Amino acid sequence: MRERALAVLLIVLLGVASLCASAKYVNVVSPYNYTVNQNSNISIGNVGPGQTIYIMISSETTNNTGTLIDYGWNRLVATDLPPGWIAQNSSLNIQFLSTKVAVAPNAPNGTYSFDLTAINTGNYSRLGSLSFKVFVNVTPDVFSLGVTPSRLTTWPNQPANILVSVDNTGVSDSPFTISVVGLPAWNTTATVIALHNETGKFVFPVYEGEPGVYNLRLYVNSTNSKRISKASNLTLVVRASVPSDYSSIGKGYAFFPIVYAPVYGVMYIIDLVARHL
Repeated sequence: MRERALAVLLIVLLGVASLCASAKYVNVVSPYNYTVNQNSNISIGNVGPGQTIYIMISSETTNNTGTLIDYGWNRLVATDLPPGWIAQNSSLNIQFLSTKVAVAPNAPNGTYSFDLTAINTGNYSRLGSLSFKVFVNVTPDVFSLGVTPSRLTTWPNQPANILVSVDNTGVSDSPFTISVVGLPAWNTTATVIALHNETGKFVFPVYEGEPGVYNLRLYVNSTNSKRISKASNLTLVVRASVPSDYSSIGKGYAFFPIVYAPVYGVMYIIDLVARHL
């Protein structure tokens, strides 16, 4: 009977010890919220080749007695990275610990994993460390593109604004570039950031000096990889305005009946004088 009681007590003590051992945890706060225990697995979604991921945790946890410790975790370290991936481990002793992981630029599509370990430096709070595995899917399809309007109308040298929407469905906050091809002398680009799980809206102006109809192609590319790219077709209509017609006379652009020549000549002189006042 005594032996049986001792056995029951031992089981109870082991159960209590097991509960105490699992009292520590890690709160992941970015790119999404998770609470993980020792040897947990989490999946954080999609990332593009060459892009970077920031995994941030809170330094707060509890010890084996359930006492809350504000700075229980003092460092976050990435290990067992896939070939070609690079990690920059967190700073020490701050409230939120962030480790940066850069995906290899040539990483083929697929699911990859690496380990993260939260460390109690020197084990001064009797927490030791806590490790968990992070799974991520590598794919160039990490954003969707919206462009409006598809047809723009303006006048010579007057900007026409394109509204570009970048819906970032991946977990990286890496920048994108916006550019347009199809205009004779337009070579400007804009660098923008659409945060993960958010839609960034950006105004991108274009203009052309000569009347005409221009077929454009707008590109949004990741700054990290040419594989992360989307495009949209646009039409820019540049209408001739009366002032531009007057100005173009002196450059040989305007055509008009000969009877109106004196009038157009006077208007050209007025335009020329106005430009130099």
